[in-house]
Amino acid sequence: MLSFIVPAHNEQLLIGRTLGALHAAGQALREPYEVIVVDDASTDETGTIARARGAQVVSVNHRHIAATRNAGARQARGELLFFVDADTLVPVSAVCEAVRAMRRGAIGGGCVFRFDGRLPLWARIVYPFTVPIMRLAKLVGGCSLFCTQDAFRAVRGFDEQYYAAEEMAFIAALKRRGRFIIPRACVTTSGRKLRTLPTQEVLALLLRVVLVGPDSFRRRDGLEAWYGSRQLDPEQRPNP
Repeated sequence: MLSFIVPAHNEQLLIGRTLGALHAAGQALREPYEVIVVDDASTDETGTIARARGAQVVSVNHRHIAATRNAGARQARGELLFFVDADTLVPVSAVCEAVRAMRRGAIGGGCVFRFDGRLPLWARIVYPFTVPIMRLAKLVGGCSLFCTQDAFRAVRGFDEQYYAAEEMAFIAALKRRGRFIIPRACVTTSGRKLRTLPTQEVLALLLRVVLVGPDSFRRRDGLEAWYGSRQLDPEQRPNP
């Protein structure tokens, strides 16, 4: 059985598309699957939309992404876990490749991502150079990760010491346990942070990750990009 786990906070505009893509992937594989949305203190219609789209909704009040992911995993019945952000579209081909790899012994993996919509000039210049680096180094973001249930338990899930960049610690722990793979297919995630945050703030966060790593994210201070009020994305449209 496959378990798709979707952490969400105020994602009413995008979560319907995300869930539609996950249902398409599960149905294409023709095996049992479940979709679990972990609704973390949403004040909009995220939970209502998720239920209408056939998801099991788990309500929490963490405002802590690692804890929210772990809450979903605790409810999961599948032997294969897929952690997908609520603003991310995962193609059928990526899920199929991930399932085949894990059934052949891979411990887990993650997908390279592309951003939707128009991006700032600096991001359009930098992004093409980062893709081959990510594939070569097997370094991916947290918007689409997967692993076996056994591997998740072995590494004790996402480390709740981190308020961001928790996926870096999680990926490192998985790699120490076994083979970590990157599917050929990319996922598409929202570029809203790049469109709505000041360029200097985005670059400062990236530099923080590169120079210090996840240890610099053990406090919520300075993480308004994740935990502050969300600014309106001019390219965001309601669910179809």
